[in-house]
Amino acid sequence: MTLIINFLKVLNAGRRISTLSLSTFTKMSAGKKSKGKGDSAGSSLKELNPWPQYIHDRIALFDELHAAYKDKVASYSRSPIKVTLPDGKVVEGTSWETTPYEVARGISQGLADNTVVAKVNGVLWDLDRPLEADTELKLLKFDDEEGEYVFRHSTAHMLGEAMERCYGGCLCYGPPVEGGFYYDMFYDKGSVSQTDYPALENVMKSIAKEKQEFIRLEMTKAELLKMFEYNEFKKRIINERIDTPTTTVYRCGPLIDLCRGPHVRHTGKVKAFAVTKNSATYWEGNSEAESLQRIYGISFPDAKQMKEWKYLQEEAAKRDHRKIGREQELFFFHELSPGSCFFLPRGAHIYNKLTEFIKKEYRKRGFQEVLTPNIYNTKLWETSGHWQHYAENMFSFDCEKQKYALKPMNCPGHCLMFANRVRSWRELPLRLADFGVLHRNELSGTLHGLTRVRRFQQDDAHIFCMPEQIESEMQGCFDFMEFVYGIFGFTFKLKLSTRPEKYLGDIEDWNKAEESLSNSLNASGHPWELNPGDGAFYGPKIDITIHDALKRAHQCATIQLDFQLPSRFNLQYSSDEVAVTKRPVMIHRAVLGSVERMIAILTENCAGKWPFWLSPRQAIVIPIAAPLNDYAEEVKDKLHDAGYMADVDLDAGNTLNKKVRNAQIAQYNFILVVGENERQAGTVNVRTRDNKVHGERSIDDVLTRFKHLAETHEKDAEEKF
Repeated sequence: MTLIINFLKVLNAGRRISTLSLSTFTKMSAGKKSKGKGDSAGSSLKELNPWPQYIHDRIALFDELHAAYKDKVASYSRSPIKVTLPDGKVVEGTSWETTPYEVARGISQGLADNTVVAKVNGVLWDLDRPLEADTELKLLKFDDEEGEYVFRHSTAHMLGEAMERCYGGCLCYGPPVEGGFYYDMFYDKGSVSQTDYPALENVMKSIAKEKQEFIRLEMTKAELLKMFEYNEFKKRIINERIDTPTTTVYRCGPLIDLCRGPHVRHTGKVKAFAVTKNSATYWEGNSEAESLQRIYGISFPDAKQMKEWKYLQEEAAKRDHRKIGREQELFFFHELSPGSCFFLPRGAHIYNKLTEFIKKEYRKRGFQEVLTPNIYNTKLWETSGHWQHYAENMFSFDCEKQKYALKPMNCPGHCLMFANRVRSWRELPLRLADFGVLHRNELSGTLHGLTRVRRFQQDDAHIFCMPEQIESEMQGCFDFMEFVYGIFGFTFKLKLSTRPEKYLGDIEDWNKAEESLSNSLNASGHPWELNPGDGAFYGPKIDITIHDALKRAHQCATIQLDFQLPSRFNLQYSSDEVAVTKRPVMIHRAVLGSVERMIAILTENCAGKWPFWLSPRQAIVIPIAAPLNDYAEEVKDKLHDAGYMADVDLDAGNTLNKKVRNAQIAQYNFILVVGENERQAGTVNVRTRDNKVHGERSIDDVLTRFKHLAETHEKDAEEKF
């Protein structure tokens, strides 16, 4: 991380508190001075004095139930257990007494202090929760993905405690998410504002200083309904989401919340945190439901990581694709078509270059491009299963007493194409590619520049193949992906997402599909991880996460194996056996993913310094004096006619140096200066946006070099000219 920051700079020249009793908390809240944001200019938010009554009622019930739980555990018989560590070492322990923290401390105090959470027989486990039987134990730190998840989840609880103590609202969901965490709250006395952040952070600082323990307690449904009788939203979760006799709550200080856990040992483990933003949202994303206040945050185990994160956030703000898109006149959005981008000529150039790049690869790799309708009768989506699972995300309308919808994906249309006539095994694999326009009805609150839109195009393709061709086709998909991401300079990670809770088809088909993808991943030679339960409803998938110059993760490419759609559309091909038809397998794949989203990522990755082959400003011709304007125009026309984005600066009000500087700021890859000598010789004097001077070149030589640089997709075209 430090290396990244240094690189970007060059580019830019205690005490532990256990469970406190109800009386203790009553004294604390009654005698507490209002502080925090109330001391800051422009804010009226203060910590409530006293705290809401529901906090005290909740603690009283928790104390009663937790005391009974401790007595119950004390009655359990103890027996020797074996704790096996990842290196094979076995540690002796005692059931219902030995904890993962004690095992870690037995190895070293440093390991114990740096461990965020344990994994017991493959299940995440609190460090202070006693082990119950023989165990395979792993100790996870913050740099482990699951360790970071738990750490941020614990900080979300700290934020939730601060929100209750400052607003007195009803907490809803508070999960960790990519890049931090958030907590939702129903609050009908106003709204959250940015000026509230310091008050919340001050309360969180006191929470961290108190080192409040995270305490787990299992409760019955009836006990939960009693504990959360004040909170309509928690009661909905309990009644509608919990289908087991008991579930768990976690307590830290005065906060007690429904939670599966696990958590860090105590709040003092969170050394650095910040409230980052807030927004309005709806209960469970339903626009017909109650409006909620959502507050986001970020946290780290040390202040140095927070400092690095803040620097990268500042750098990301400079690279924001919406800002660069506006400054470079690439695209814009308008309230009359929310979520749909207007690409200006230079932005359209980038868009077209990306699609041309992929189309050229399609021809090399045996894909055939097709065109399909934008509107279908909903009977199509009922057949595919999308209407049952995805209707709320589709734009639909009535026409001549029939219901139609704009397509949100291409796959059902491609199934109709396959079924259009009898297919032979000799035609397989059949690779159909489609850049058709797609529409998805995203909630207005989730729209965000080019990264979340309603109208978009994908480098979408579907491969219909025989089962025995799956692995070779998968290798072709990996090769395609590696080639494209290599051009962009992206690194990537692979995950196998398996059967979700709600799925179509038979378990046997799913198992077969997951096994095929697993074999393909193993054969690819790339490391990969399992992502259980996150597959599409119609089949497992391989999710590909790329990382940009700021090491931010983006999911673009996807490869999905589908046994369901061929079955639902009754797709068949005649096999090489006489009078025998078989069903094909379908592979969904995309490399760029949404072209719009990829343009956003590329914009921020290169900070608007576009590589030559994609650049919307490849060259500008600058005459040193007005008498050379005609020659400058002639040079520009030759570049334009050869297919390059070229301009000419004939502004008589600027000096030569000013014109060159303007061209560099505008990120023209090459600046071609022409004077009298160049006109007579039919040449130009070449320099780059980074002020590297290549000297005098003939126009034909420039065109030859430009062609080579564009066709080879050179990343450092200006240097290698």
